[in-house]
Amino acid sequence: MSDILKTIIATKHIEVADCLKTRSLADIRADAEARRNDRRDFVAAMRTKHAAGQAAVIAEAKKASPSKGVIRADFDPAAIARSYADHGAACLSVLTDRQYFQGSAEYLQAARAACALPVLRKDFMVDEYQIYEARAMGADCILLIAAALSLSEMRAFEALALELGMAVLVEVHDEAELELALQLTTPLIGVNNRNLRTFEVSLDNTLKLLPRIGEDRIAVTESGIRSAEDVRLMRDHGVHSFLVGEAFMREPDPGLALEQLFRR
Repeated sequence: MSDILKTIIATKHIEVADCLKTRSLADIRADAEARRNDRRDFVAAMRTKHAAGQAAVIAEAKKASPSKGVIRADFDPAAIARSYADHGAACLSVLTDRQYFQGSAEYLQAARAACALPVLRKDFMVDEYQIYEARAMGADCILLIAAALSLSEMRAFEALALELGMAVLVEVHDEAELELALQLTTPLIGVNNRNLRTFEVSLDNTLKLLPRIGEDRIAVTESGIRSAEDVRLMRDHGVHSFLVGEAFMREPDPGLALEQLFRR
């Protein structure tokens, strides 16, 4: 685990402890249960794109990052979500981490209310409290980062998410993490092309791990997709699912940028 990831995970444990002081686990569980049927099928949305011969793009709304600072100062999650929906996104991803990415639950809620797309809560899950919290805020999918969790934690968090009607995207960076991820039931396997230690990005990471993922899963390539050539490389190798954010956030119209990048 990289130093920055260790720092973020430590912060998350503190955040959960603080949340429990103001809102009990029972309360957040009740809110999550109340939204059990308010569900948009994340996996089905991606498979629908695949069936039509199209790329399934999880389009991300991200205001800032620890390494790049503010990426989009004029950040309107509802407008961004509408633009993505209008230009062919399969799903949304919204950052909810406040301290490192300047995100919020309110951003996710605004984005989801503005369109009909399923939404991934992009955050660092370390406790079951956050799983209930994700469903309570309206998330249709959660992210599990294999570099930050044990297999037993991932299994428990996945089971809870599925029970609450959410999908799970499990993110891996290398072969060892992939072996753990493949022991989960989720079809969504995200391969992050960014090295957690050097922060270098290489699309070869997805291509290297792809043979181990198998056709019964959905390989989602993450980070480093910036050009039509990048998209073509992935699709020529059978990767038809993408999580892209920063490239779109730097453009005046994120949805139009998405359409142009994935036009075939």
